Amino acid sequence: MRPSKARGQNFVHDPGTVRRIVRDAGVRPGDAVVEIGPGLGSLTLALLEAGAFVSAVEVDPRLAAALLPTVRARMPEAAGRAAVAAMDAMRIAGAQDLAVPPAFESPLGPTGPFLPAKLVANLPYNLAVPLLLTLFDALPCAETATVMVQAEVADRLAAAPGSRTYGAPSAKVAWYSDARRGAKIGRSVFWPVPNVDSALVSFIRHPPLSCVSRDEVFAVVDAAFAQRRKTLRSALAAWAGSPARAEGALRSAGIDPALRGERLRIEDFAAIAAAGRGEAMKLTASRDDGMPVN
Repeated sequence: MRPSKARGQNFVHDPGTVRRIVRDAGVRPGDAVVEIGPGLGSLTLALLEAGAFVSAVEVDPRLAAALLPTVRARMPEAAGRAAVAAMDAMRIAGAQDLAVPPAFESPLGPTGPFLPAKLVANLPYNLAVPLLLTLFDALPCAETATVMVQAEVADRLAAAPGSRTYGAPSAKVAWYSDARRGAKIGRSVFWPVPNVDSALVSFIRHPPLSCVSRDEVFAVVDAAFAQRRKTLRSALAAWAGSPARAEGALRSAGIDPALRGERLRIEDFAAIAAAGRGEAMKLTASRDDGMPVN
């Protein structure tokens, strides 16, 4: 097999690295784990070695077809605890799309549906952020996630408000979870060797904010960071309908209109979205009453 550049395939092959990922993920015997992009299967074997039930998702049909034979050849005693779905992880709509390991469904296996509480992955550099957001949304059962990504992406995902690397990915991930930057991973553990360093990032899911929807909040985040050098009053003008209405929503949310998006927490973006909804309702009422609209 040859790695596909189009799919951004860089396979991790170092035993110490995959075991470190499993340790950082806190995988224990009997855990249900979903693995995205198993590649040649080294991380899959490390997860099985820890005693987990592993449901892998692999978009490359060649690799998907080779994964279970690899497990049977190298760890036959664990073959029943592995399953693979040959599909694009971006199309996962829920846990029902995941392949279920045969041993999980056996009379001696766990009871109930297969709802993986842990997500573990070595993610391709060009798809890491959209993949994570898709999976967080589709798999609310996943309480934790541990992923290996490009070091620069890891910095963005775990960045705090006010830092140089804080941006839309940082804020959007914070909607779902608390992120922590982990260890740096050298290039030599991959085949082929990439041109960039990698790093681990761990996520612990927290309850979602209930006052507004994800889409409403993400619309504010996208607007705020589309022109990140502008003040929020200017950056949110198109989203709100005008600079004046943007300022009204910001002041209603208790946010200084002169700030920039990089200073705000996800809770602040949610407050702006909720205030913007209120401003829109007032605007609609004014139109219905025949009052002039600024």
